[in-house]
Amino acid sequence: MSGSVPVNAAGGTEPVVATDGVVVGYDGRPILHDVTLRVAAGEVVAILGANGSGKSTLVKATLGLLTPRHGEVRLFGTPLRRFRQWQRIGYVPQRLDAGGGVPATVREVVASGRLARRGFLRPRGAADRAAVAAALADVGLSDRAADPVGTLSGGQQQRVLIARALAGAPDLLVLDEPTAGVDAASQEAFAAALGRFVDRGGTVLLVAHELGPLAPLISRAVVVHHGRIVHDGAVPEPAGHHAGPDHDHVHPHAPVDRPGIWSAP
Repeated sequence: MSGSVPVNAAGGTEPVVATDGVVVGYDGRPILHDVTLRVAAGEVVAILGANGSGKSTLVKATLGLLTPRHGEVRLFGTPLRRFRQWQRIGYVPQRLDAGGGVPATVREVVASGRLARRGFLRPRGAADRAAVAAALADVGLSDRAADPVGTLSGGQQQRVLIARALAGAPDLLVLDEPTAGVDAASQEAFAAALGRFVDRGGTVLLVAHELGPLAPLISRAVVVHHGRIVHDGAVPEPAGHHAGPDHDHVHPHAPVDRPGIWSAP
């Protein structure tokens, strides 16, 4: 990681991620409504909400995968339309498509995370190989490096995705539902790797439906409901059957009448 903190012209510290009045829609139907968000350097911010609330749309708009109809997105103090330092961002999507294309080994997939930093034309060097090895060790997959990705479990494939992102030595990790449908062992390994990234000074923006073992890492929660931010602060307490002793997930949904109380579906 570069370790640099974005600074504005007046000498103040810029947020790593900033959205102002962002509106996003599909086929004439608005999905996000006037969303304003700040993520400071070193924070771990979770975007929470029910399925269809707009939380993944917010992340995709932040990364330029969707174009807002209105509003502005800035990354490291630079408007998204002019941002070029993509090596500073590691993106972990929901799933690794291991079924199509040319079969690849775990090491090859993780090594692809170095492309934004070294470029397509320069061959891999010692620094690239060391970064790949360190990333594989970080997620506990060093012993599977030569295996085809398609032979791994779903949880292990998710760990390959975070290793690919970590190999690029980013300053910001953006993760979309990283533990959804993943086995408990992989969730724990994933949380440990993310914790080490944060300890090294990284910033994290993640989308989640349930936090599970990631909960202790979260410094702030943003709850999205029907395309609007309805809570920005501490992780809200679960309610209903989610608050039972045998349910250890953080599972916030739409607010009910009393502030701070969250309903379950």
